[in-house]
Amino acid sequence: MSISINTDFWRGKRILLTGHTGFKGTWMALWLESMGAHVFGFGLEPDSDPSLFEMLQPWDGITSTIGDTRDAAAVKQAVEQADPEIVIHMAAQALVRRSYREPVDTLSSNVMGTVNVMEALRDAKNLDVALIITSDKVYQNTDDGIAFSEDAPLGGDDPYSASKAAQEMITHSWAKSFFADRDVVIATARAGNVIGGGDFSEDRLIPDIYRALAAGENLTLRFPDATRPWQHVLDLNAGYLMFIEALAMRKDGIPKSVNFGPAPGPSYTVGAITEMMMEALGQDMNPDVKPSKLKEKTLLSVNSELARTVLGWDAKLDVDATVRFTADWYGAFLNGTNAKDLSKRQLEEYGAF
Repeated sequence: MSISINTDFWRGKRILLTGHTGFKGTWMALWLESMGAHVFGFGLEPDSDPSLFEMLQPWDGITSTIGDTRDAAAVKQAVEQADPEIVIHMAAQALVRRSYREPVDTLSSNVMGTVNVMEALRDAKNLDVALIITSDKVYQNTDDGIAFSEDAPLGGDDPYSASKAAQEMITHSWAKSFFADRDVVIATARAGNVIGGGDFSEDRLIPDIYRALAAGENLTLRFPDATRPWQHVLDLNAGYLMFIEALAMRKDGIPKSVNFGPAPGPSYTVGAITEMMMEALGQDMNPDVKPSKLKEKTLLSVNSELARTVLGWDAKLDVDATVRFTADWYGAFLNGTNAKDLSKRQLEEYGAF
């Protein structure tokens, strides 16, 4: 499969990208910068050490502002500075386990952060498209393995999932209440369990593998039998870009909420992905298992048929290629390769431009 991103569409566009200092946001910022967009990033200080965002400095096409979406005045100022044509709202507290420890902060970041962004956008005079990034965990999950379609009921047993379902409702409400009489398209994208090089976040499988290898320690898994819709960060960001292009062109039949997940096929557990990563990295490790007391869903799957049939998007990288791309990044990084050179090389190898 070949992706279909119109570089000319993005060249010179004024884009507000929230969460630009995070893992997905940094890869998105690099891609947009490489296409010649004018990107105004708004997000928190990176909370990982090392940080991919900091390792990719200096940035040529990014105006970076450190701020918190919970600060309505700061968000309003960021929107005024950016005067965006396109908004990609990625900023979020994105960790399920942290949401149990910090439920109020999680809901404040994800719910009120989205409210503040949507409110500020009401005064954005040149706004054309706003894409709000939620999660595949927005659905009411009974742990029976059903692949959720976009019309499945929303829900959320844990604070993180509830906050992302609330994001969906807030986005829909503001779109109907305040943007219906304007030529502005507001949409949401639902995806999760993204892997790729440069993720150093807490409580995520691939960064945990990297940290174990870097420290010469054994890996500990919480739920080796849990299945997730694994996909590469570049596949996912390609989907977001294609979705925005379709919305901007006002193509007929483009939905306002779309799932992005791997193609139908075998499900892969945490344990299986771990084994594949170890093999790709040439490592031999027998992970320890220490189940968490915090409840996490065992089965999670989304139906991405709309993205395939309506947008023409599909995951370019299957699971084997996703693991190889990811392992190649970390292997080269552990061997001293410059992170910016490495990341740009992977964008080119992927065929991003």
